[in-house]
Amino acid sequence: MGTAAVVSCALLLAGCGGSDDAAKPDARHKPVSMAGKGAAQLPVPSGKGSKVEDDFNGDGAPDLVLDDLVHDGHGDDAGIGVVYGSGSGLRPGARQLLSARKNGARTKGELPASFESEASCDLDEDGFSDLLVSTDPPYDGQGQPPVPLQILFGSPKGLAGKAVKVRVPEKSRFGNDWSDQPVCGDFDGDGANDLVLHASGARLTFLRGPFKRTGAPRAAGKPLAAPGNDLVTGRAVDVDRDGYDDLLVRKAANASGAAAGALVLGGPKGPAETGVLFPAGTDTAFGRFGKGKGMDAAIAGPNGVALRYDVPGTQRAAMESKNVSVDTGDLDGDGLSELILSGGSSGDGGATGEVRVFRGRTTGIDRNASALVNPSAVGTTQVLAVADFNGDKRADLVLRTADGDGKDTVGVYPGLKGGNLVARKPQVTFSTAEFLALGDGA
Repeated sequence: MGTAAVVSCALLLAGCGGSDDAAKPDARHKPVSMAGKGAAQLPVPSGKGSKVEDDFNGDGAPDLVLDDLVHDGHGDDAGIGVVYGSGSGLRPGARQLLSARKNGARTKGELPASFESEASCDLDEDGFSDLLVSTDPPYDGQGQPPVPLQILFGSPKGLAGKAVKVRVPEKSRFGNDWSDQPVCGDFDGDGANDLVLHASGARLTFLRGPFKRTGAPRAAGKPLAAPGNDLVTGRAVDVDRDGYDDLLVRKAANASGAAAGALVLGGPKGPAETGVLFPAGTDTAFGRFGKGKGMDAAIAGPNGVALRYDVPGTQRAAMESKNVSVDTGDLDGDGLSELILSGGSSGDGGATGEVRVFRGRTTGIDRNASALVNPSAVGTTQVLAVADFNGDKRADLVLRTADGDGKDTVGVYPGLKGGNLVARKPQVTFSTAEFLALGDGA
């Protein structure tokens, strides 16, 4: 979602759907190439509301948000791209471009200079996911700066209309810092999505949901104390499975980019208790790699990947993959998460264009059962999303490969039951350059 460090939570998909076989690929998994051609523009499907994550039009299918779009401008913000889903997967033709000019809220009469996605969840409980956007409002450097976060509310037409500013009460702020780095989650266990923001230093702002369409939370209190001075952007996850979402905070990064982290546990009053400390790393992902009571964690760093099972337990392991990014998701539909490594300079992660997937078993990550995705890619590959886009109860892998010459390809690789874990060829491919045809947020 446009951030350098992302906390990825496991997509726990129940049951084993479909009957894909590695030797007899499902017809739905035949590649449909859109790259370089530009899929014909399609209307955004209309929905009636759902409980699916990242479902901005409420039709029951998750949608994909894209930042850093390929464009001709030199350093200009091209906006945010959205590709809407369907019962059979993402439809590149049903795409939308959001921009500060068309969708941003003004501050003192001026539009924000930047417009980047940060997080998504249904903040107003209407059945349509909402998108939190980070902006750069005008500020003269005097006193408390304006809140840079805005909300684009979902609707049957998707993310339409003007954004509204997130209202952070003065008592919930600290010092003259930006209120930024939002994390969505139900931290107090009341069933409504809340927001946690970075306040300043080792303090967090907790905004209780549901939110009003004006951007105001149901309630908010004084900033909370938490270790570290940076909050990793990403979805929260109920690590200890007590019914309250938890979140990760990080201290300042060292010269290698690694930073120590700590898990802040949710509770009836919101996130307040520090549950466990994590070693320094550059990326963290949570999943269910084994059959423990709690969630498991993978912490990537310059020297490898540390595996911590049954957090906050003490059972640990390590992998030699260096300088990789980590993600998780249940690609084969067995209820356990696979570990996804991308990038890296040596070891299991391979070259920068490769993505390697390791199977989760009841005993933990199986390093001898893995799949290599996108091995012939030229350029740098990143994982954009891990979610069930085609409705077969298995997570799919969305990868973006950029070649450094202003070109990119986004591919959706379906998860598979059986030995391969993930399809060798993408079901759909397209380029983010296709959003240029929509104009400035048209």
